[in-house]
Amino acid sequence: MGALSANINLPFQPEEVDEEEDIYSNYESSSLFRMLPANAKEYVAKSPHLLEYLQMFPVNLYGIPLFFSELKREVKSMENPNIIYPVDEFTFIHIFPDQDDVRNFYIPIEPSFMHTVAEAMPVIEKKMVDIIDALEEDPVTEEERTEVLKKVLKEIIYVKKPDESFDDITALEGGDTGVKDKIVKFLNTDFSAKTDKKTLEKHNVKETPDGKVILTLAEYRSIEYLLIRDKIDMGILKPFLSDPYIEDITCDGVGPIFIEHKIFKGLKSVVEFTNSDEIDDFVIKMAERIKRPITYRNPIVDATLPDGSRINIVYGTEVSKHGSNFTIRKFAEEPASILQLIEWKTTDYMVAGYLWMCIEFGMSLFMSGETASGKTTSLNALTAFIAPESKIVTIEDTPELTVPHKNWTRQVSKGKGKGEGGEGEVTMFDLLRAALRQRPNYILVGEIRGSEGAVAFGAMQTGHPVMSTFHAASVEKLIQRLCSDPINIPMTHVDNLNLVIIQSAVTRPNGDKVRRMLSINELVGYDPDTKGFSFIAMFVWNPTTDEFEFPGKGSSYLLENKIATMLGIPEHKRSEIYFEVEKRARVLQRLHKAGYVGFWDLYHMMTKVKKQGLLKIDI
Repeated sequence: MGALSANINLPFQPEEVDEEEDIYSNYESSSLFRMLPANAKEYVAKSPHLLEYLQMFPVNLYGIPLFFSELKREVKSMENPNIIYPVDEFTFIHIFPDQDDVRNFYIPIEPSFMHTVAEAMPVIEKKMVDIIDALEEDPVTEEERTEVLKKVLKEIIYVKKPDESFDDITALEGGDTGVKDKIVKFLNTDFSAKTDKKTLEKHNVKETPDGKVILTLAEYRSIEYLLIRDKIDMGILKPFLSDPYIEDITCDGVGPIFIEHKIFKGLKSVVEFTNSDEIDDFVIKMAERIKRPITYRNPIVDATLPDGSRINIVYGTEVSKHGSNFTIRKFAEEPASILQLIEWKTTDYMVAGYLWMCIEFGMSLFMSGETASGKTTSLNALTAFIAPESKIVTIEDTPELTVPHKNWTRQVSKGKGKGEGGEGEVTMFDLLRAALRQRPNYILVGEIRGSEGAVAFGAMQTGHPVMSTFHAASVEKLIQRLCSDPINIPMTHVDNLNLVIIQSAVTRPNGDKVRRMLSINELVGYDPDTKGFSFIAMFVWNPTTDEFEFPGKGSSYLLENKIATMLGIPEHKRSEIYFEVEKRARVLQRLHKAGYVGFWDLYHMMTKVKKQGLLKIDI
């Protein structure tokens, strides 16, 4: 498998680096190192290639970048960010300002910046190919392939100790080399024999008498990282996929890779493709890597990457005039919680308290909005409000939802030929019908788009609450789409859906693009006289104050008629149910203040609160 690579186009003229200087074993002697802040020195000690990058960077012109161990949302207010933050022990990201564009630069700093590693890599790859080709092992999984790669690399590398000189090492006698010796003995061919002198000089590489390449520990670890990145992981995309602050990765064809960053919003990376053949080759290899080959006959692939991220690839200039392109929607290891949505002002405590009441008592809900309005993120956060003892079934075409409950069945649709033996497809419609036989307390559907909508409404009619996302920018448009092809719900059945949340990505006066729940609406019913559908806006976002108003207080059909009836509350006391919404809002506030903000932590604490009877309704 070829490497998944592209070109690096730095936005500054790199300074010349002294290639004779051994900064990896003697970085503390560098004058630049002594100028670095304490946290940057710690990073350099573990990853010396960071210092080599900083030596290339014009510090005299732009200053030493600020180093952050993690990014807070306040950082986004920086006008000309020149900052570096870590992604893992080998990878750092440099955010660098572009004075001529609204998008700043995103520069992944990897061991590939080390000139010694770049020089040694061709020699090492040649030795590795010779040994791997002769191995009897046939690794299947990525873990097995990684282990074989690491094992073979150890056989051909001699790691130089800090106090050893090259002269001392080259004087050593060759010893047993394990895997290599077995292969030599079996095939009577020394595949890792000494490289010829001209090649060694060309690549500035030194070897032991038995043909092992001599590297420092930092160089060895860096080469191991790069080999795994290019041969097993997603190549040049690895830093992007590892960065927890990235939401979307987009390549429109020839040119740079663009990203949407949680803090710095739209950025352009220095990783770019210079011609259409290069990007075509890249997407073909990427599709093979995820075991979804792409051809001119089948030029579009929708798939899930090993980390759960969602990828769409379009191949060739016939269907994409700027050349092959791809988009990756990053998968968050831990979903956002409702308290994080409150921190981001997507919603507030009272809205959350109201939704907690409605969801706990089995109301059906659609999270509706345009593309990239954060529908799935918000829907996922709301799953924590489902009663902890519930059985939940999720149905998706690409797995994105993460449910905190233990009794959770996760079902994913399957296209034609994706199963073993080329079996037929399993649609979301099929899975939804099957779910109705599994006696769930809640059914979550990734997105209602077509015929599965009719089954979802059938489920609601038979008492199965459904939560889903839907593509519509208003309640009127949502009803219009539900009652038209291809869903075709009768207008009189629409009120089986209890709640519609309209969410949108809006631009604030300061230019920030933010996500807000614009309104939380209760669907009341169809009026045969006016042939219209009535709904009540319970909460509405005020764009002027950036706060949520509660115009529906005192007129909630769901709270007063449905939930109060379930609880056996007499009619003259039904108005007191609004205090329960306030109580839940206060519980969330206290949990927030106590630091239970993460998705899992919050769910466990909410479960404890319920078990201790603190949510008991006494009216």
